[in-house]
Amino acid sequence: MANVSLDHARPQEPALDPRIPIVREKAREIRRRALTMVFNAQQGHPGGDMSVTDILATLYFGVLKVDPTQPRMPGRDRFVLSKGHCTGALYATLAEAGFIPVDALATYMKPMSMLNGHPNRNYVAGVEANTGPLGHGMPIAVGVAIAAQLDHADYRVFVVTGDGELQEGSNWEAAMTAGHRRLSNLTLIVDRNRLQQGARVEDTNDLEPLGDKWRAFGWDVVDVDGHDYAALLQVFDRDLARRRPLCVIAHTTKGRGVSFMEDQVSWHHGVLNRAQFDQALAELSPA
Repeated sequence: MANVSLDHARPQEPALDPRIPIVREKAREIRRRALTMVFNAQQGHPGGDMSVTDILATLYFGVLKVDPTQPRMPGRDRFVLSKGHCTGALYATLAEAGFIPVDALATYMKPMSMLNGHPNRNYVAGVEANTGPLGHGMPIAVGVAIAAQLDHADYRVFVVTGDGELQEGSNWEAAMTAGHRRLSNLTLIVDRNRLQQGARVEDTNDLEPLGDKWRAFGWDVVDVDGHDYAALLQVFDRDLARRRPLCVIAHTTKGRGVSFMEDQVSWHHGVLNRAQFDQALAELSPA
């Protein structure tokens, strides 16, 4: 019998998705830029910025069909940040993607800046909807997805909500409509960091069983590690063939990547002093 190479007999490791190194590097830079913006402005929501960053980086650098040179291109995918207070991460992402100049980030929250504490589509290229009052982005995204359905357009609509934001009833009215209309072009990502302003989500209004709630409204549901780029890419790629709206419950950590921020409710809208800022940037530097 012929000899068999043990190396050849072992299962082959799956090839690394070429998007992952790009997304990982972009996420690191987005976190650094977002923290710099909050530090310079001495206001913002850094905890939520850090928890949603990996989701934004995956979407913008691995999934979305968008073109910063044509931000209103009719066939573009649409992204709505319903948790509109996390503009540090959003603006840093848009700058990395080429929608706005990187230099503009230095004006964050300054008087007359286009980079307000909540995004405004009239001022910022790449922003699809004005958000800030929680519970508004999801209904907007449902309306956009209905428009695509009526026009027989093939663009997709993505919306990110916070988990605390799901206490707003408007989300569930929109969810019922999306399920009824079988909006297969709609993907909701819940930034499930389990913290909201002032308290843990479950201490304020327990959401569980969260997945079953969405299923009851006619949605497909996937739980995923919201910091795992490969898992996120797999979910967003797989949703191309579905027939119902998709809810991605992305389990994240508030303050992700900065040791003293992680899973601390005080960093919902805390600001960094110089020593904390220097430590955070050091922790987010390449190894």
